Amino acid sequence: MTRFIYATSTTLDGYLADEDDSLDWLFVVEGGDEALKEIEEFNQGVAVMVEGSTTYEWVIEHEDLVANPEKWQRFYGDRKTFVFTSRPDLPRVAGADVEFVSGPVTGHEAAIREAAGEKDVWLVGGGELVGQFAAAGMLDEIWLSVAPVTLGSGAPLLPRRFESDRLLLEEVGQAGQFVQLKYQFKK
Repeated sequence: MTRFIYATSTTLDGYLADEDDSLDWLFVVEGGDEALKEIEEFNQGVAVMVEGSTTYEWVIEHEDLVANPEKWQRFYGDRKTFVFTSRPDLPRVAGADVEFVSGPVTGHEAAIREAAGEKDVWLVGGGELVGQFAAAGMLDEIWLSVAPVTLGSGAPLLPRRFESDRLLLEEVGQAGQFVQLKYQFKK
């Protein structure tokens, strides 16, 4: 059965990105290679990726994917990617299976599930988009890699309020300097 999983890295103080929407803080944490191995294993069960336009643009710019579209495969592979945006002018990566969509997440649930088949959907981010999936009853699990970094401000992990009765801790682990947490998100 298809699961919608929010798998991401966050700082100790709950930010995904800094004030400039950068993830550079993440790539200097010792032990990141161990955390990446877990993501690679997780990726094998994922058929669809879903992200917001800020996340998409950061990846495009950070990896210079318009000029180097072959790099798309390294992270996204052949997976269908839905990018939620209200802007029609986002750059396209040659050969990438990307669909730009807008409006409520519930309006795209059928297409996302169909594209996923029996595999999982990775809600890449950002936090506001994932909050919309949660509010719509379309979030099943949250997988966090917590880095020993504080930013003080930036893009929050999940800018919605969810009480502890909605989150059931299923697993705790460690990968290098990262604490790995897996929660079931109760609907």
